[in-house]
Amino acid sequence: MVTRLTPEARAGTEGTTAAEAAPRSTPMTPARTARLTKGERHALFVGLVVSGVLLAVVYVAHDARRGAVVARIKNTAVQGAPRPVTPLFGWTHWLGLEQVGTIVMLVTFLTAGVVLWRRYPRHPILLMAIACTAIVWEDPIMNWAPYAVYNPQLWHWPENWPLVSVSPTVEPFVVLGYVAFYLAPFFAGIWMLRRIQRRRPLGSFAWRHPLVSLAVLIFFVGFVYDAAQEIILVRTGMYTYSQVIPFGSVFTGKQYQFPLLWESTLVTTVMIPAGVLLYRDDTGRTVAEKLALRVRGFRTRPALGAFLVMFGILSACYLVLYGGSFAVIRASGAATSVACPFPYPEAKVYDPQGDYAKAGQPGPYSAGIMDGWETGQSGRPDVATSSSGRCSPTP
Repeated sequence: MVTRLTPEARAGTEGTTAAEAAPRSTPMTPARTARLTKGERHALFVGLVVSGVLLAVVYVAHDARRGAVVARIKNTAVQGAPRPVTPLFGWTHWLGLEQVGTIVMLVTFLTAGVVLWRRYPRHPILLMAIACTAIVWEDPIMNWAPYAVYNPQLWHWPENWPLVSVSPTVEPFVVLGYVAFYLAPFFAGIWMLRRIQRRRPLGSFAWRHPLVSLAVLIFFVGFVYDAAQEIILVRTGMYTYSQVIPFGSVFTGKQYQFPLLWESTLVTTVMIPAGVLLYRDDTGRTVAEKLALRVRGFRTRPALGAFLVMFGILSACYLVLYGGSFAVIRASGAATSVACPFPYPEAKVYDPQGDYAKAGQPGPYSAGIMDGWETGQSGRPDVATSSSGRCSPTP
């Protein structure tokens, strides 16, 4: 069968060149990149976080130390780690027990945190637990301010790291368990507040001022909790307060002296905001969430905003209220009672203001790296070691 072209069709084909008659290719468009699903992005994020944590653990474990190592704190005249005072009950294995207990506690908290996060993602209590742990970066400063001298035999960060070196002797790993210390009083405080509110009318103080009531309860719970815990830990030899204000302190002059009024009061300046920020009102929102919603950028990311509010307020309270108060005490020179004898002979005696030398404690002495304007002085004063002081060796 022959197909005949119409005159119009023949006219159209006669003026068409070969190139024009060739089939036209469609332009190539770049392939669209497949976007990750929400579940894939979450898995990638978790994988990166876990990998970062593992790398950090390996790095820290590689550089972890035990004993007085660097020249800044090491007493080269002493071999080993002799102890001039026997620890609590005469048992010499407290440090091992405390460090193993810290590892068990951290593993337990981490496991529980992962399980609870999967069930209750971004729960305020979980966010606060992370915030309480994160403020550990300030701990070397908070050891320096109240003369908290840790046992060098604890596993610790390298003493020559910039921030770590602020600590009088060493910065141990046991402080990573801060969450059990600063957050625990909240649970007791909120439980007591709920019981009080159930028994009181709506017009009572506990109902009209729940945040103030919770803060007062946390103060008393935290004071007792801190005192009981620290007095025991100091007595076991984990650390000592090398200098305290005689007034308000217990066991003054002993190796296990403790600034009861000062330490147990000031430590609640972190416990109280941690608890108050977790209080939920009738709307179901916590105080931290309500504060975060005041910032426009956090309204689409309420969990991130709440966490940053928690971390920022806790960090500020820890640095200004706790650390700042002890820094004032330190600069005033009122902490004159020294712990005799100095409990860690393998380390230099931490004596930034010469009080140990006045009390007769033999050197060598260490002033630390913050013995200048930070304490209102210009280096360690040149003080002769007394031969008849309270800390002088007995013949």
